[in-house]
Amino acid sequence: MAASVLLVHGGLWDGTDAEMFWHGPGIVAGLEKAGLTVVAPDRVRRAVGWGQEIAEFGGLLTSGVLGAEPVTLVGASNACTVAVRLAVEYPEAIGRLLLAWPATGDDPEVSARARRGLLERGASGAVADGLLAGETLRGVTDAQLVSLGEYRGPWRPGLPVGVLPSVPENPSHQRRTVDALLRLMPSAVELPGSPEPPRPDFGPHRDRLVATLAAFAGRG
Repeated sequence: MAASVLLVHGGLWDGTDAEMFWHGPGIVAGLEKAGLTVVAPDRVRRAVGWGQEIAEFGGLLTSGVLGAEPVTLVGASNACTVAVRLAVEYPEAIGRLLLAWPATGDDPEVSARARRGLLERGASGAVADGLLAGETLRGVTDAQLVSLGEYRGPWRPGLPVGVLPSVPENPSHQRRTVDALLRLMPSAVELPGSPEPPRPDFGPHRDRLVATLAAFAGRG
């Protein structure tokens, strides 16, 4: 069976889905052409908390759909939170972790704007505050990030982690978030960045992004 990649699309209580993020831009097709088995499901819409999404994806990881070997997990934008939490809670299922276009979680102005958007779309104040709470990333403690790269002996070295920045950066995906992740996880490697796939300027970057993801997953 080909190596498996689980793609978790970005968004936060909005209309973003896997079609918009991974299928439409040609990323899934490109990775499959590179010989990878790709699963790119839709996230839970309007989740009441991160735990709901972790439970949903945790069931997928343990179902056997992705094969018996640990998968390469790619979290995009706000789904970097989902990816990190899955890596913490299901360590045996994750072989590699890629945090792509990580959403900035510790900027008060950005968080205030995100909170207004969540309330306008129908989230309660408690749900909005729960989703936005965190440190470098929403819904994640910096201690959890540090734990991912810890060396646990020759039988279980630190998890290979890649960080892929938004280029150019923007208020929701700031360069300083990438720098913070690299400081917290010194063994992490920075990969060539690009605009996020839903952006209109992503198209020319698709082939390089696919090559970067395939190489990280071991099919480059």
